[in-house]
Amino acid sequence: MAKKGKKFQDAAKQVEALKAYAPKEALELVKKIDFAKFDATVETVYKLNVDTKQADQQLRGAVVLPNGTGKEQTVIVFAKGAKAEAAKAAGADVVGDDDLVQRIQDGWLDFDVAIATPDMMGQVGRLGRVLGPKNLMPNPKTGTVTMDVEKAVADSKSGKVTYRTDRDGNVHVPIGKVSFDVDQLLGNLQTINDTIVRLRPASVKGAYVQNVSVASTFGPGVKVDFSQF
Repeated sequence: MAKKGKKFQDAAKQVEALKAYAPKEALELVKKIDFAKFDATVETVYKLNVDTKQADQQLRGAVVLPNGTGKEQTVIVFAKGAKAEAAKAAGADVVGDDDLVQRIQDGWLDFDVAIATPDMMGQVGRLGRVLGPKNLMPNPKTGTVTMDVEKAVADSKSGKVTYRTDRDGNVHVPIGKVSFDVDQLLGNLQTINDTIVRLRPASVKGAYVQNVSVASTFGPGVKVDFSQF
């Protein structure tokens, strides 16, 4: 593992390695020790006691953060006719059908969220090898395959984030920017926590949440006391 730089080491010295901080205290510390020269993203990581080889223990979905993400999302929509017009009216940045599929096949990927109506998935499915690895493929579980394109666009523009367990049972979710007030970050973190707790698989035995941490883009992780949510 590469040696961390001096700024990271100085920041890490301000974190008590064995301490689990109250959620608000942890976020205050993340803001205090951030050393990026830009408005860094704050992320939370949940380590869950799940077996992701079991389909019923895989978490995947989306949730709208009450205080947004602090990032302007570029949203595209695959739709035809009235649904295409509705998507444009809702504020989608690019709307199309076969022409948009072809544009992406030609290499265009300058967007953050892709939404599709169900009738377009036959064509959009051809983009799986391109969009899948980048987590951009429309999916019913994240609300991005839907006839309600107006809501999907509005949610994506107002702070919708997706989550899913990785192979080790970790869930990484952005909760805002370092420039956010602590209470804004806390509100977003509480929303993520409530969602993960609510989605506990029935087949999980023992402690479900094993560890929670928060960190800024380049900063060290700060452990959060899960019992204080």
